[in-house]
Formats: sequence, structure tokens, C-alpha cells
Amino acid sequence: MEVLRNKAQDLLAQGQAQIVIGYEAGTGGIRRPSFARTAADTARLVWDADCISNLAGYLTRPEIKRMGKTAIVANASTLRALLQLTAERQLAEDAVLALAVAEDGTVTELATAQAVTDHVAALPDALSAADREQMNLLASMSREERWVYWEKELQRCIKCYACRSSCPMCYCGTCTMDCNKPQWVPVPSHALGNLEYHTVRAMHLAGRCVECGECGRACPVGIPIHLLTCFAEESVHQQFGQKAGASAKLDYALGTFRPDDKESFIR
Repeated sequence: MEVLRNKAQDLLAQGQAQIVIGYEAGTGGIRRPSFARTAADTARLVWDADCISNLAGYLTRPEIKRMGKTAIVANASTLRALLQLTAERQLAEDAVLALAVAEDGTVTELATAQAVTDHVAALPDALSAADREQMNLLASMSREERWVYWEKELQRCIKCYACRSSCPMCYCGTCTMDCNKPQWVPVPSHALGNLEYHTVRAMHLAGRCVECGECGRACPVGIPIHLLTCFAEESVHQQFGQKAGASAKLDYALGTFRPDDKESFIR
């Protein structure tokens, strides 16, 4: 932990970064985001197995960009989101300095998009074993069975939009859900409104979801909504061979056309 704090201090002191985004101790043992701008601030930084939040969502915020060069303490999900945001031209290439922390506390400085890409390529599957098991179960279901499963789960949605707010890839200044002229999606938390909201969001994340699970963890009623976006993401990967968060130079699979696309997904 001291290695990380010392690295953050050095970056700030040498002007290589004007802000370091990392983790600090929160209430109830939770690790919350920390924003260090001075040497004193770096004393709050922590790193352990509970630092699971995807911090990349802060990188696209105007107030963060205005602070200058950003360094970010990055777990695997944050690194993948960093690459995807760069690929979508939301971040300038090499605009963010990533600090990858190993289990032994060693800090690897990833200063370029290519360095992040190489590092991510050696990382294991983004999904946990429990989530992978549940994904396999969903994949084994018929479409009718999956419909029943999600219909039951989405009935519990209270339309708080915590899933949207926590997602690093939901960065639109004005979301379709907030449009009322015309009103595309019903606002009340009822069967139709919930289904339309989550279906639209899953489609917007298909081919873009980095499978961090942040939306599922943020849900106050425990809906495993991350499994829906992960399922959509993996369907795109299977059909088009493109994996979100693997490179800073990806094109959006559902926004491009290739004459050799199999089109087997059209039924």
C-alpha cells in the first residue's frame, strides 16, 4: 500500500498527474472512490481485494478533465473500460495514466493505450466464477425461459437508474430515458416501463459492456442486471468476434458493416 501511496505522491510532485483517482476506506468496510490532489491526500489511498468498483466512469466527467492529467488506480475492469472509452473517442489516447497494482503490492505504470492493451491481454476472464455459472445457465435456457426469468426479475425494478449512473459506458449527456418530448420510455416503475428501459440499455451496451458487474452491484433491490448486459456483450462477441475493452482501436460492432458478416444472428 505504501508503494502505491509513494507512487501517487511522486506523480503529483513531478507534475506527471494533477489528480490521482483511487480507493479509500468507506463505511461498513466498503472501498469508496478517493481523489488525491496533494501529497496529504495520498495518505487515504488503499488497495486490497475489496477495491472492486470500476472507477473509469469518472474519467469522462468534465470536472475531472478540467483538473488536468489524471492518473487512476485501475483494477482489471477499470483498465478494460479505459480502453473502450478511448476506442469510442471519449478519452484522448494516452490521456490517462493507469496504475495497475499486483497482489504483492507492486505498481505497474501504464502510460500508453498500447501498454494497457498488452496488460489486459494477459488478464483472466472478467466475470467471476459465480457470474459465469449463472451466464451458462441463462445460455442453456430457451428464449421463452429467459423471457420468464427476466420478466420476473425486472418486476422488482424501482427505476432509480443506479445501474445507469454506475456504468462507465453510460456517459451520454442526455439519456433517452430522460427525454419527454417525445416520451420514448414510460417513466413509472411498471412492467412495460421496466422492460423497455432495461432492453434499451442492454442494446446500447451490446458490444460495449466490459463486464465489470458495476450495475448489478449498484442495484438496491438485488436484480442481477449485469447478467443481461453481459449476455448481450457475449452475443456480439460470438457473432462478430469483437470483445469490448480489449483494445483502444475497436470499432463498435453494431455500428459498422462488413460484407463478410455471417448474418446468422438474423432470424
